Amino acid sequence: MKPIRLLAALALFTGVAACATPETVSRSVMIDNVSAPTLGTETAAPTLNVTGLVVEVPRALRVSEANLFYPGGDIVWREDPAGDRHEQVKAIFEAGMEQGLAGLPQGEIPVRLHVEVTRFHALSEKARYTVGGVHAVQFLLTLQDPQTGRALTEPRLVKADFRAYGGRTAMEAEARGETQKFRITQRLASVIQHELLAPGSTSTAGLGLVGALNQL
Repeated sequence: MKPIRLLAALALFTGVAACATPETVSRSVMIDNVSAPTLGTETAAPTLNVTGLVVEVPRALRVSEANLFYPGGDIVWREDPAGDRHEQVKAIFEAGMEQGLAGLPQGEIPVRLHVEVTRFHALSEKARYTVGGVHAVQFLLTLQDPQTGRALTEPRLVKADFRAYGGRTAMEAEARGETQKFRITQRLASVIQHELLAPGSTSTAGLGLVGALNQL
């Protein structure tokens, strides 16, 4: 792989957001869905080959077990039995990321993804069985050299927040197998695909007051 193509890929990943959301993910992961600048005789946009994934859930993230409509803390997770919430969140992230990456053909540039969770705020029991709310799922995404672990890009914050079911809607969803864990896993799979294809394409618009609070 010529260094100039690696530089072009990283420049597009860190510098240019996509103009439109990609329709489907059925091709090599492009850093953006706009054409790469002409570099000598090479005009094709470089593509990524994700060869590894590292998910980190820092112990500094505070866990809340308070049964309030909007508990404080960085991690709010109740669907697994009481236990190590950091490890439970890590398992969910790994499952979602691996699912999303599995649908992407191999590209040209080998990279490892480093994902550092910054917020995982699902619903408390009280919110889940009444008003619902927002799943605040946020992380820092960095491309690394798969052999040395050296960062190839600056960490980029991705906010994958989306609306959470409550009350009867939540119960009907669970009856269909759409648990909180299922929906968050699917969301992460979709977001990592879109963020590799079109950096910055994930939106948190339209999530109301709770959604706005999660952006603070």
